[in-house]
Amino acid sequence: MIKPFDARVIVVKPERKEQTESGIILPDTVSEQGQTDEGIVVSVGQGSRNMTTGEFMPIPLEEGDKIIYAKFSATEVKYEDVDYYIVAERDIIAVESK
Repeated sequence: MIKPFDARVIVVKPERKEQTESGIILPDTVSEQGQTDEGIVVSVGQGSRNMTTGEFMPIPLEEGDKIIYAKFSATEVKYEDVDYYIVAERDIIAVESK
C-alpha cells in the first residue's frame, strides 16, 4: 500500500452509477458537472508540522471516511492496477458523517 506524506490523503473514487433506480441511463457528462468530487479515504498522511513547536498536527480523517474535495485538485496515481487520487488536506471541503 502507498502512504502519503505530510498533510495529504489517498482516496479511491466510489463506483459511479450508470443507471438510476427507475432505469434511466446516465451519460458520462453527469459525473463531470460541478466544482467538487468525492472519494473514500484509504490512507492518511501524518499531517503538517506546527511551525512553533515542530509537532505534527494530525489530519482528522480515518480510513473509510467519504470526503468531498475541490475538483481537479487531486493527483491521479496508478498503483497495482488501481487508480488512486492524492488530495492535499487544504483541498478537502467536507467529510460525510457516518
